[in-house]
Amino acid sequence: MFKSESLDPSKTSSLHAGTDQNDAMESKQTVAAIVPAYNEAYTIGEILQVLQQCRDIDEIIVVNDGSSDDTAEIAVSLGVRVVNLYPNRGKGGAMKAGAQVTSADILLFIDADLVGLVTSHCCALLEPVLDGSADMTIGVFTGGRPATTLAQKITPFLSGQRALRREIVEDIPELEDSRYGVEVAISRYAASKCIRVEKVPLHDVSQIIKEEKRGFLPGAKSRVKMYWEILKALRSK
Repeated sequence: MFKSESLDPSKTSSLHAGTDQNDAMESKQTVAAIVPAYNEAYTIGEILQVLQQCRDIDEIIVVNDGSSDDTAEIAVSLGVRVVNLYPNRGKGGAMKAGAQVTSADILLFIDADLVGLVTSHCCALLEPVLDGSADMTIGVFTGGRPATTLAQKITPFLSGQRALRREIVEDIPELEDSRYGVEVAISRYAASKCIRVEKVPLHDVSQIIKEEKRGFLPGAKSRVKMYWEILKALRSK
């Protein structure tokens, strides 16, 4: 069973020894699913059970980003590896921390608050990267809740559901400081480096919005903060 661990902000861990390049090319590509989570006890268990059913995934990592609820305990109870971050580092910091503790060739990032996710969605995100036809995929909601489907139709580059080669995450400067601007940072980097990106429709998938999770006023405050961090990322060079 995977253990719960805390990641020291002053250190970058390399917990797995790498193989040489020739061996890696000849062996099966490995996949790690990384789930950044902040107070997602209500939904994370179902998300993890879906990921556990995907045969393409070799490792599941929950990055507990300073949660005060049972997010970490639920993940541990399901046998999933948990990395605890205290204090909260924001989504970008959580994603970078997850990437640092795995040697997997391909990283699958999945939000912890999804509704309607099934195993076939995960396989669809991974397939183009595994077969080499794309370096990154972006999952776009369709046919789910009207509000989230419309939002992703307008701004698909803000989707948190992605599969990509690990070197992309490693090469993006200051990703750990991007917070909610992390999807902007990844999409901008991909465009600047001519990285092959494929959009993958995620049928009947949506998210629980912040106002539903935290109550109207706290949720609205969190949403304003999220939009501000995204705007900062969009305005940065």
